[in-house]
Amino acid sequence: LTKAKGMPAQCLYVVNKSGGLIYQQDFDGRPKLDSNEYLRMASAFHAFFVIATQLTPTDSSSGIQTIETDSFRLHCFQTPTGVKFFLTVDPYDTGLDETLAEIYELYADYALKNPFYELEMPIRCEKFDANLEQLVQRHNKKNKPN
Repeated sequence: LTKAKGMPAQCLYVVNKSGGLIYQQDFDGRPKLDSNEYLRMASAFHAFFVIATQLTPTDSSSGIQTIETDSFRLHCFQTPTGVKFFLTVDPYDTGLDETLAEIYELYADYALKNPFYELEMPIRCEKFDANLEQLVQRHNKKNKPN
């Protein structure tokens, strides 16, 4: 039994190494949450990520990579500096590792190389936003419902 697919990429969160939400963007037409709800979502995921890393029986755990439900999947990419990018997507979406790696490249190119950007602070960069939108559109086109 195959379920119908929804909008592939739904929402992107970028969380700094301290668990603070530094970027959030919705990509589907669902009702928006208020800013406190986005902050709670990001901090809750960060807390689960830290707990999972501490409870793992191996020393080289990378924490939570994927959480799957019937209605969405959350996929996470952690950078060597501890910044976490997590994307909520349709449960049948594919190519998430590549997409999150490309989002990290955009972050490096447009936020980290920006002389006015301060580490650990919210990302406010029009070029990052524009290129992220194009990347998500390409991703969604590859994963669009039939």
